[in-house]
Amino acid sequence: MAILQCSNCLSVFSDFPPKHACEKCGNLLDYTYDFEKIKDVELPEQFTFWKFKQYLPNVQNVVSLGEGGTPLHKAERLAKKLGLTSLYLKDETRNPTNSFRDRCAALMISNALDHNLDSVICASNGNMGASMAAYCAKSGLTCHVVVPKMVDVGKLAQMMIYDAVIEEYGETVDQSIVRAQALAKETGWYQATAEFNPLTIEAEKTITYEVVEQFEVPDCFVVSMGNGGTIYSLWKGFKDLYVLQKIQKLPKMIGVQATGCAPIVDFFEEKTSTVSESCASYTHALGIFVKEPLYCSKATQAIKDSGGVAVTVSDSEIFAAETEVARLEGLFAEPSSSATIAALKKLVNGGVVGTDESVVCLITGSGLKATDALQALVKKRKTAKVGSELSTKEKILRILAKEDAYGYDLWKKLGKTMTRAAIYQHLNDLASRGVLVSYQKDGRKYFRITNRGKRVLFALDDIKLLF
Repeated sequence: MAILQCSNCLSVFSDFPPKHACEKCGNLLDYTYDFEKIKDVELPEQFTFWKFKQYLPNVQNVVSLGEGGTPLHKAERLAKKLGLTSLYLKDETRNPTNSFRDRCAALMISNALDHNLDSVICASNGNMGASMAAYCAKSGLTCHVVVPKMVDVGKLAQMMIYDAVIEEYGETVDQSIVRAQALAKETGWYQATAEFNPLTIEAEKTITYEVVEQFEVPDCFVVSMGNGGTIYSLWKGFKDLYVLQKIQKLPKMIGVQATGCAPIVDFFEEKTSTVSESCASYTHALGIFVKEPLYCSKATQAIKDSGGVAVTVSDSEIFAAETEVARLEGLFAEPSSSATIAALKKLVNGGVVGTDESVVCLITGSGLKATDALQALVKKRKTAKVGSELSTKEKILRILAKEDAYGYDLWKKLGKTMTRAAIYQHLNDLASRGVLVSYQKDGRKYFRITNRGKRVLFALDDIKLLF
């Protein structure tokens, strides 16, 4: 029912071995379907990725770790904060390896088994490599992953624990992709790099099928963009459902990139005539750090055809959004996913997205995989601990600036928020620094602030005036 066809010259190709480009004109290949034959197909009740098997290219083997069927989280607190009435988060962190790429791995490894292959090659800066390694481990295949120097350690750890053969090549994933392409050609390994296997597009479009079943067609669908394939895939999924007469309208597709690497946005806004002219910078959102996105044109066309927009957000906006969605909705999203929330905030404030429009943001992967996010949180924790200690010492000095006091009395005045032993530890530390002294009175040990201690309080007051 599925035919691999050139989107430009309409030439038809065998779907194996995997190929992404037309041998005649060089344009990207895509799967097309005879919708008349599948429009009346009965789908099973079980809500998983494989529920939509009849809407995908044919595979005989079915490899699964329980992917798909992920929650559509109604984000009421976040919606209120942003001024929206209807906001949903499609939570792909709930997949087996905590990312949306598990859908791709399930379909590709099934396809590889159909053709009796025992080795897979994949270039990845994180999630795809982790997914492929897990599904190869499940199926007994050898997984080769080419990673760039800049890769999230959490995702690399997954590849290692699933026993993938890992090769580091290049500074960015763009360079790793070139290496994976050469290795596949040389060895005959199954090509599972997202950019080079059109099954990626087919697997990811099932996200839209699930959203429609869980909710309906939203007014806006917000997606982060790396190589551009995901937003194109989702748009294709909605169009397929429209042709199948399963839905009556299409959403506006909103594509998001980091300010430090935004080749698709630049191309969309016609700031550059070719992708390679853009992106000389860097972003900590490594999941979308792709300098030469293969699906740039298709992503751009999807956004334009849907009446959507493309927008950039800074790394600081991304990390702020990451914290906000975790604090308000209990969902820890990786930076590339949190970019959708940062962009939505900007678009609502700018009036581009109406407060009465329904919105779905795609959360592609877990924040536990993202090295920079974890490092930032650890640093914040250390800073908070230091800040807490300084705050307690300052409170003690301000109490003593009014009158002398003994330890138990100070403990009560501080609200009994810590142990008395902790209070005495602070007092002894302050005394060792010469900002207070102690003396005996009525059988108790009293503490008195010194002139140096008073100067410290004056200095703290001056600092607070500056901030």
